[in-house]
Amino acid sequence: MTKNNVTILGIESSCDDTSCAVIRDGVLLSNVIAGQAVHEAYGGVVPELASRAHQQNIVPVVSEAIKRAGIDKSELSAIAFTRGPGLLGSLLVGTSFAKGLALSLGIPMIEVNHLQAHVLAHFIKQSPEDHDFPSFPFICLLVSGGNSQIIKVDAYDRMEVVGQTIDDAAGEAFDKCAKVMGLGYPGGPVVNRLANEGDPKAFAFSKPHIPGYDYSFSGLKTSFLYTLRDELKTNPDFIEQRKADLCASLQATVIDILMNKLRKAVEDFGIHEVAVAGGVSANSGLRDAFHDHARRFGWKIFLPPNAFTTDNAAMVAMTGYFKYLDRIFCPMDATPFARVEL
Repeated sequence: MTKNNVTILGIESSCDDTSCAVIRDGVLLSNVIAGQAVHEAYGGVVPELASRAHQQNIVPVVSEAIKRAGIDKSELSAIAFTRGPGLLGSLLVGTSFAKGLALSLGIPMIEVNHLQAHVLAHFIKQSPEDHDFPSFPFICLLVSGGNSQIIKVDAYDRMEVVGQTIDDAAGEAFDKCAKVMGLGYPGGPVVNRLANEGDPKAFAFSKPHIPGYDYSFSGLKTSFLYTLRDELKTNPDFIEQRKADLCASLQATVIDILMNKLRKAVEDFGIHEVAVAGGVSANSGLRDAFHDHARRFGWKIFLPPNAFTTDNAAMVAMTGYFKYLDRIFCPMDATPFARVEL
């Protein structure tokens, strides 16, 4: 296998999405994702149910990804898999399958940090002509249900977290506030949809005063709950009547908190290529804020396609491709880890 014909199969199983993708020379050939509707009834991901669903999904998902890529598994150069962070039971399914497949094909394994993969999703080519990538160094805002981080990216394998949440993540704030309004799970997309119909200035929620580039969303969440509690005392139909305004005000506050710290980091580091990654990067309000900052402050912005915002194996395979070129492989006895930093 020559270096201009590197074919990486990526496996992602860190939470509740089972995904497999194939990338050849940086170009995406397939990206298959199987979600898990079983968690909706519980208002959040149930780890034991997630790992069982991964066991059911992984064989058909991998098979479908190879089929859609139009290749034979004998053409694979290496297997890249998410080693962490994530739910341990879910990670074990992906790790074990990756080991078995790599062993059977006699090819190396490449471990991938899930957070690093989100950042590197910006380098996935959807066609050989794609060349619109961030230049190193760049600043990346990684926002999801579990993470809110400002990352200085000096190279694919050199990333420094300069700011992060000290409590809840931005996506977690969306999901928990949506839950108390009875909007279901996951709440982020529902909040986004309703926010487009509401007044972002209808309610004022608390904003934290945290030094440096770190985030905090617990105070906002508490402020939101207190607003509901106080209004419901006099009007039992308050939530139903003001749902859109509540969502719009919540979303505007979260975005304001995110962008204020990001703007500070961009100014202080003097780096004006700015990317966003993670599940919350699909939020239309956040994307609008990035376009606004690009106009006002001269940022060169990079917004991932929606398919690469949530957990997906394309970003895992892309990270694996970078590491393959540097011959960075992992041993067969590698075990997953629930927590890890960049």
